[in-house]
Amino acid sequence: MSLRVAALLLLASVLWSHVAASTDQALDCCLTTTDTKLPHRVVKSYRIQTVSGGCRIAATVFVTKKNLRLCAPPATKKNWVAKLIKQLKRKSHKGKDRKGKNGELLCKTLMQFNKQLY
Repeated sequence: MSLRVAALLLLASVLWSHVAASTDQALDCCLTTTDTKLPHRVVKSYRIQTVSGGCRIAATVFVTKKNLRLCAPPATKKNWVAKLIKQLKRKSHKGKDRKGKNGELLCKTLMQFNKQLY
């Protein structure tokens, strides 16, 4: 009887460890940050790392054009991190505006062409 119980416990522990291993997901978190300023021309995007998201420290993660992830301190009102984020947002909005203007120009050209036909 005790052999059956021992075998059952062994099987249960093996299955439990397999289930626990398959559900664990490694978080990609910054463990430290550096206050070295990054040039805006090498940065393509950013994300905010929070403690509530499962990481140990709050940080700003910048992604370079070469897909390197660089950890900076959280943005405050006047630090270089906030300025770089503002530049990235402005840059992304300019790209969207440019696309909209081209689309508007194309629509106006098509409307003028249609007027000439009729």
